Amino acid sequence: MTQTDIINRIKQLKAEKNAIILAHYYTRPEVQDVADYLGDSLGLSREAGKTDARIIVFCGVHFMAETASIISPDKKVLIPALHAGCSLAEGVTGYDLKCWKEKNPDGLIVSYVNTTAEVKAYTDYCCTSSNALKVVESLPKDKKILFVPDKNLGNYIRKVTGREMEIWDGNCCVHNPIDAEMILAKLEEYPEADVLIHPESSCSHDDRVLHHPRAFMYSTAGIIKHAATSPKRQFIIATELETIHELQKQNPGKEFIPIHPKAYCGQMKKVTLEGVLEALEKEQHEVRVPEDLRRRALLPIQRMMEIG
Repeated sequence: MTQTDIINRIKQLKAEKNAIILAHYYTRPEVQDVADYLGDSLGLSREAGKTDARIIVFCGVHFMAETASIISPDKKVLIPALHAGCSLAEGVTGYDLKCWKEKNPDGLIVSYVNTTAEVKAYTDYCCTSSNALKVVESLPKDKKILFVPDKNLGNYIRKVTGREMEIWDGNCCVHNPIDAEMILAKLEEYPEADVLIHPESSCSHDDRVLHHPRAFMYSTAGIIKHAATSPKRQFIIATELETIHELQKQNPGKEFIPIHPKAYCGQMKKVTLEGVLEALEKEQHEVRVPEDLRRRALLPIQRMMEIG
């Protein structure tokens, strides 16, 4: 089948089966283009919660499909690439959090949404890069906090809010290599450009970057919004490369420069058009969270979505 044939067949099956395709900004451009909704973790979570579709085809990594299943247990959630994982989600376990809670019974655990359902079940509040600052700022000042699993996002929150937290030693294998030297070199190379940085990057809590007038720290959705509303014509994009596909679609007259040619998530690239089609045809690779675990994992997600 040609790519056009595959796309047409996907559209046909979506209509026949009352299915919706949700895709993350880091997936392949051709996968992004067939999605009904394209977004970051917070946006995708919200869309999973409000859709009337019978089937959700989740084009992303496994924890994202799990989150959709937690939010929408009445839907059939399918993942086109069953073994698409995440270094953050694999970096902490529910047992780790259980042990911390036993030592700190009055403490609060804030888990980045890039975690498994098991980890969410031991969590008090979930957050995404979009609302992590709001979540932490909303918590009682007298409570001890453990932030898991991304050390760079955690250190960024601690730096900006002044809130002391224990921070888990995990990182995103795509963003962690983006350091301050890389950012400053690009800013010097492109003196008219803004640099838009994801806070999972290791530069996120470096004062040289935080206080630079042309450096901005955002979730992926924030990066998209800044580029659309800024009068600037040139931007350095310090996040996963495929985000540039949507940036260029929305802003055809602007230039987007990747921070590094290897800022690339191989796990997200496991999702292909062929995989999307096969998932729809066979209704295969369903992700379903057991009900007892789902109930416990839902509460911190609901708290996250209420905070905004």
